[in-house]
Amino acid sequence: MSNIKWIKLSTSMFEDEKIRLIEQMPDADTILIIWVKLLAQAGKTNASGYIYLSENIPYTDEMLAAIFSRPVNTVRLALKTFEDFGMITIDDDNYISISNWEKHQNIDALEKIRKQTRERVARHRERQKLKKQAEPLHVTEEKENKQRNNNEKEVCNVTVTKSNATEEERRKKNKKENKNNKYIRDLYDHYLSKNIIRHRKLTDAMKRVANARLKDYSFEELKKAIDNYAKVLHSDNHWFTHKYPFGDLMREKDITRFLDEADPLNNFLKRSNSRFANQPNQEVIPDWFEKRHEQTEQQDDEDESNIIEMQKILAKYKSN
Repeated sequence: MSNIKWIKLSTSMFEDEKIRLIEQMPDADTILIIWVKLLAQAGKTNASGYIYLSENIPYTDEMLAAIFSRPVNTVRLALKTFEDFGMITIDDDNYISISNWEKHQNIDALEKIRKQTRERVARHRERQKLKKQAEPLHVTEEKENKQRNNNEKEVCNVTVTKSNATEEERRKKNKKENKNNKYIRDLYDHYLSKNIIRHRKLTDAMKRVANARLKDYSFEELKKAIDNYAKVLHSDNHWFTHKYPFGDLMREKDITRFLDEADPLNNFLKRSNSRFANQPNQEVIPDWFEKRHEQTEQQDDEDESNIIEMQKILAKYKSN
């Protein structure tokens, strides 16, 4: 399929009952902008309505927030709204797809391009056929024999070289993948041995995020980071008590907090002058974190209010 340079937006778009319901929600304008940006992103991806960074990497909420230049909490609220209204679907691997994508895709223009391409190819072939018929027979045969001999030589040389190169690349790729798969499994088993969260299985999503970290850090560095995290988590002398699932711990922003170079055993240590220092099993927020924590709580309260308002509107929509 040709690249989609633009998509269709219906002039009656804002008469749709789902859009009208969204307009009654908090941050309605931002949510609608995100909807249009999702449609445009699906056009860029050009995969029958799917939206992803690559075939192996789905967009996360944080990635979409960065691409759309919108707050991540608003992006999450928008995605939840679109999914509840049936405007998008999000599969088990977090791949997003636009429902009824053909409504937004330039089907007519694509068909016109295909037709023009077919006609252009047909005209070219007809010209080549007429040109060939106009040549003397002996000239045509001589050209065909010469071309055939050249092609046979080229194919022979290229096939051998390409075959050797392809086989060598395949071996190297398989060797690297097997090595990474072993490292990922070992990291997963090491995480389970720390009695943090018991997962039923190592999922594809976990493998992808762990594989991404192995491109930036060595196996030993990541294994030691898991050790550091487990020590902090299970120790009464440290204030950090959040339990990460394996996939979340392997995220860039989280695993880097527990690398040796970040000195986590010292950074998460309860301070003697803290008002919570003598209270065991309680997560202590250090002084430097309090202002940011208050801002986060205020934002969470606003998000909770927005979600409640959205749920009320959604309930009315489903009851009709």
